[in-house]
Amino acid sequence: MGSITATTTITTPASVPDLKNVTLLEQSPYLVGLMTILRNAETDSSEFGSCVDRVARLVVASALSHVPTVETQIKTPTGVTYTGRKPAKKVCGVSVLRAGASMESALRECWAGPLSFGKLLVQRDERTYQSRFLYSKLPPRISEDVVLLLEPMLATGGSITKVVEILIEKGVAPENIVLANVVASKQGLDTVVKKFPDLKIVTAALDPDLTPSKFISPGLGDFGDRYYGTVE
Repeated sequence: MGSITATTTITTPASVPDLKNVTLLEQSPYLVGLMTILRNAETDSSEFGSCVDRVARLVVASALSHVPTVETQIKTPTGVTYTGRKPAKKVCGVSVLRAGASMESALRECWAGPLSFGKLLVQRDERTYQSRFLYSKLPPRISEDVVLLLEPMLATGGSITKVVEILIEKGVAPENIVLANVVASKQGLDTVVKKFPDLKIVTAALDPDLTPSKFISPGLGDFGDRYYGTVE
Protein backbone atom coordinates (compact mmCIF):
# COMPACT_ATOMS: atom_id res chain seq x y z
CA MET A 1 0.00 0.00 0.00
CA GLY A 2 1.23 3.49 -0.81
CA SER A 3 1.30 6.26 1.77
CA ILE A 4 0.30 9.90 2.03
CA THR A 5 3.27 12.24 2.26
CA ALA A 6 2.88 13.93 5.64
CA THR A 7 4.59 14.63 8.94
CA THR A 8 1.49 13.73 10.97
CA THR A 9 -0.24 10.38 11.18
CA ILE A 10 -3.28 10.20 8.92
CA THR A 11 -5.74 7.33 9.08
CA THR A 12 -5.87 5.82 5.61
CA PRO A 13 -9.37 5.02 4.27
CA ALA A 14 -9.43 1.24 4.35
CA SER A 15 -11.19 0.99 0.98
CA VAL A 16 -8.51 2.95 -0.89
CA PRO A 17 -6.07 0.39 -2.30
CA ASP A 18 -3.24 2.76 -3.20
CA LEU A 19 -2.41 6.36 -2.31
CA LYS A 20 0.88 6.64 -4.17
CA ASN A 21 -0.46 9.55 -6.23
CA VAL A 22 -1.77 11.54 -3.25
CA THR A 23 0.36 14.17 -1.50
CA LEU A 24 -0.67 15.79 1.75
CA LEU A 25 1.50 18.86 2.31
CA GLU A 26 3.85 18.80 5.27
CA GLN A 27 1.81 19.92 8.27
CA SER A 28 4.31 22.60 9.26
CA PRO A 29 3.49 25.19 11.95
CA TYR A 30 3.26 27.78 9.17
CA LEU A 31 0.67 25.81 7.18
CA VAL A 32 -1.33 24.74 10.22
CA GLY A 33 -1.40 28.38 11.37
CA LEU A 34 -2.86 29.45 8.02
CA MET A 35 -5.38 26.62 8.08
CA THR A 36 -6.43 27.65 11.59
CA ILE A 37 -7.28 31.12 10.30
CA LEU A 38 -9.20 29.64 7.34
CA ARG A 39 -11.19 27.30 9.59
CA ASN A 40 -12.09 30.02 12.11
CA ALA A 41 -15.73 31.10 11.67
CA GLU A 42 -14.77 34.60 12.87
CA THR A 43 -12.25 35.20 10.07
CA ASP A 44 -13.60 37.90 7.74
CA SER A 45 -13.55 37.69 3.95
CA SER A 46 -10.47 39.87 3.52
CA GLU A 47 -8.30 37.84 5.88
CA PHE A 48 -9.76 34.60 4.54
CA GLY A 49 -8.79 35.54 0.98
CA SER A 50 -5.29 36.54 2.03
CA CYS A 51 -4.73 33.20 3.75
CA VAL A 52 -6.18 31.29 0.79
CA ASP A 53 -3.61 32.96 -1.45
CA ARG A 54 -0.77 31.80 0.81
CA VAL A 55 -2.02 28.23 1.09
CA ALA A 56 -2.74 28.07 -2.65
CA ARG A 57 0.88 28.98 -3.43
CA LEU A 58 2.09 26.04 -1.34
CA VAL A 59 -0.37 23.64 -2.95
CA VAL A 60 0.28 24.82 -6.50
CA ALA A 61 4.07 24.76 -6.08
CA SER A 62 3.85 21.14 -4.95
CA ALA A 63 1.43 20.25 -7.76
CA LEU A 64 3.81 21.71 -10.35
CA SER A 65 6.46 19.20 -9.31
CA HIS A 66 4.41 16.66 -11.30
CA VAL A 67 5.11 18.48 -14.58
CA PRO A 68 7.68 16.37 -16.49
CA THR A 69 11.04 17.99 -17.24
CA VAL A 70 13.99 17.37 -19.54
CA GLU A 71 17.66 18.14 -19.03
CA THR A 72 18.95 21.43 -20.37
CA GLN A 73 22.27 23.28 -20.26
CA ILE A 74 22.68 27.01 -19.73
CA LYS A 75 25.55 29.44 -19.19
CA THR A 76 25.67 31.25 -15.84
CA PRO A 77 26.90 34.87 -15.53
CA THR A 78 30.30 33.48 -14.47
CA GLY A 79 30.64 31.66 -17.80
CA VAL A 80 30.13 28.21 -16.30
CA THR A 81 27.89 25.66 -17.98
CA TYR A 82 25.09 24.55 -15.68
CA THR A 83 23.03 21.43 -16.30
CA GLY A 84 19.48 21.95 -15.11
CA ARG A 85 15.91 21.07 -16.03
CA LYS A 86 13.15 22.68 -18.08
CA PRO A 87 9.46 21.75 -18.54
CA ALA A 88 8.71 19.10 -21.14
CA LYS A 89 5.01 20.03 -21.30
CA LYS A 90 2.88 23.13 -21.14
CA VAL A 91 0.55 23.68 -18.20
CA CYS A 92 -3.17 24.44 -18.32
CA GLY A 93 -4.94 25.55 -15.17
CA VAL A 94 -8.59 24.52 -15.17
CA SER A 95 -10.72 26.27 -12.54
CA VAL A 96 -13.79 24.54 -11.19
CA LEU A 97 -16.06 27.58 -10.80
CA ARG A 98 -16.51 29.51 -8.74
CA ALA A 99 -14.14 28.56 -5.93
CA GLY A 100 -11.38 27.28 -8.21
CA ALA A 101 -10.81 30.74 -9.70
CA SER A 102 -9.34 31.76 -6.32
CA MET A 103 -6.24 29.66 -7.09
CA GLU A 104 -5.47 31.11 -10.53
CA SER A 105 -3.23 33.91 -9.21
CA ALA A 106 -1.13 31.37 -7.32
CA LEU A 107 -0.58 29.40 -10.51
CA ARG A 108 0.40 32.53 -12.44
CA GLU A 109 2.92 33.41 -9.72
CA CYS A 110 4.40 29.92 -9.35
CA TRP A 111 4.73 28.81 -12.99
CA ALA A 112 7.35 30.35 -15.26
CA GLY A 113 6.62 28.32 -18.41
CA PRO A 114 3.88 28.38 -21.07
CA LEU A 115 0.49 28.65 -19.38
CA SER A 116 -3.16 28.67 -20.39
CA PHE A 117 -6.43 28.57 -18.45
CA GLY A 118 -9.79 26.88 -18.78
CA LYS A 119 -13.08 27.04 -16.89
CA LEU A 120 -15.59 24.40 -15.89
CA LEU A 121 -18.86 24.89 -14.04
CA VAL A 122 -20.40 21.89 -12.33
CA GLN A 123 -23.24 22.61 -9.91
CA ARG A 124 -24.39 20.37 -7.07
CA ASP A 125 -28.09 19.88 -6.43
CA GLU A 126 -28.49 20.68 -2.74
CA ARG A 127 -31.38 18.20 -2.39
CA THR A 128 -29.91 15.16 -4.17
CA TYR A 129 -26.20 16.13 -3.87
CA GLN A 130 -25.77 15.06 -7.51
CA SER A 131 -23.46 17.11 -9.75
CA ARG A 132 -24.65 18.60 -13.02
CA PHE A 133 -22.39 19.95 -15.79
CA LEU A 134 -23.34 23.48 -16.90
CA TYR A 135 -20.48 25.17 -18.76
CA SER A 136 -16.95 24.71 -20.08
CA LYS A 137 -14.36 26.82 -21.88
CA LEU A 138 -11.14 24.92 -22.51
CA PRO A 139 -8.07 25.55 -24.71
CA PRO A 140 -8.20 23.62 -28.01
CA ARG A 141 -4.91 21.75 -27.37
CA ILE A 142 -5.54 20.90 -23.73
CA SER A 143 -4.90 17.21 -24.41
CA GLU A 144 -1.20 18.04 -24.93
CA ASP A 145 -0.81 19.77 -21.56
CA VAL A 146 -0.44 18.89 -17.92
CA VAL A 147 -3.73 20.03 -16.42
CA LEU A 148 -3.75 21.54 -12.95
CA LEU A 149 -7.33 21.14 -11.78
CA LEU A 150 -7.97 24.02 -9.38
CA GLU A 151 -10.61 23.08 -6.79
CA PRO A 152 -10.16 24.12 -3.14
CA MET A 153 -12.75 21.73 -1.66
CA LEU A 154 -13.06 17.98 -2.25
CA ALA A 155 -16.17 16.86 -0.34
CA THR A 156 -18.10 13.90 -1.77
CA GLY A 157 -15.97 13.69 -4.91
CA GLY A 158 -19.01 13.95 -7.17
CA SER A 159 -18.12 17.27 -8.81
CA ILE A 160 -14.47 16.33 -9.34
CA THR A 161 -15.50 13.00 -10.85
CA LYS A 162 -17.74 14.83 -13.34
CA VAL A 163 -14.99 17.35 -14.17
CA VAL A 164 -12.34 14.67 -14.72
CA GLU A 165 -14.71 12.75 -16.98
CA ILE A 166 -15.16 15.91 -19.07
CA LEU A 167 -11.40 16.40 -19.34
CA ILE A 168 -10.93 12.77 -20.39
CA GLU A 169 -13.59 13.28 -23.09
CA LYS A 170 -11.43 16.19 -24.33
CA GLY A 171 -8.47 13.83 -24.70
CA VAL A 172 -6.62 14.57 -21.45
CA ALA A 173 -5.03 11.44 -19.98
CA PRO A 174 -5.78 10.94 -16.25
CA GLU A 175 -2.06 10.70 -15.51
CA ASN A 176 -1.67 14.24 -16.89
CA ILE A 177 -4.21 15.70 -14.45
CA VAL A 178 -3.15 17.06 -11.05
CA LEU A 179 -5.86 18.12 -8.61
CA ALA A 180 -4.66 21.14 -6.59
CA ASN A 181 -6.82 21.19 -3.45
CA VAL A 182 -6.97 22.97 -0.10
CA VAL A 183 -9.19 20.65 1.98
CA ALA A 184 -10.25 17.10 1.13
CA SER A 185 -12.55 14.74 2.99
CA LYS A 186 -11.55 11.11 3.35
CA GLN A 187 -14.75 10.06 1.61
CA GLY A 188 -14.11 12.33 -1.36
CA LEU A 189 -10.50 11.22 -1.60
CA ASP A 190 -11.59 7.59 -1.50
CA THR A 191 -14.12 8.14 -4.29
CA VAL A 192 -11.77 9.98 -6.63
CA VAL A 193 -8.76 7.69 -6.09
CA LYS A 194 -10.83 4.57 -6.73
CA LYS A 195 -12.37 6.06 -9.88
CA PHE A 196 -9.14 7.55 -11.28
CA PRO A 197 -6.09 5.76 -9.78
CA ASP A 198 -3.68 7.55 -12.15
CA LEU A 199 -4.92 11.03 -11.20
CA LYS A 200 -2.51 12.96 -8.95
CA ILE A 201 -3.85 14.87 -5.94
CA VAL A 202 -2.09 17.51 -3.84
CA THR A 203 -3.95 18.81 -0.79
CA ALA A 204 -3.17 20.98 2.22
CA ALA A 205 -5.54 19.21 4.62
CA LEU A 206 -7.36 15.89 4.94
CA ASP A 207 -10.50 15.94 7.11
CA PRO A 208 -12.26 12.87 8.50
CA ASP A 209 -15.97 13.53 8.05
CA LEU A 210 -18.84 15.05 6.10
CA THR A 211 -21.84 16.79 7.66
CA PRO A 212 -25.40 15.59 6.84
CA SER A 213 -25.46 18.43 4.26
CA LYS A 214 -22.27 17.00 2.68
CA PHE A 215 -19.95 19.78 3.83
CA ILE A 216 -16.44 18.76 4.87
CA SER A 217 -16.04 18.46 8.65
CA PRO A 218 -14.34 20.09 10.48
CA GLY A 219 -13.80 21.88 7.16
CA LEU A 220 -14.07 25.65 6.77
CA GLY A 221 -17.63 26.23 5.62
CA ASP A 222 -18.73 27.37 2.17
CA PHE A 223 -15.45 28.32 0.53
CA GLY A 224 -16.96 30.45 -2.25
CA ASP A 225 -19.17 32.47 0.07
CA ARG A 226 -16.32 33.15 2.48
CA TYR A 227 -13.76 33.99 -0.23
CA TYR A 228 -16.05 36.26 -2.25
CA GLY A 229 -17.80 37.84 0.75
CA THR A 230 -21.27 36.55 -0.12
CA VAL A 231 -22.02 35.03 3.29
CA GLU A 232 -25.58 35.89 4.33
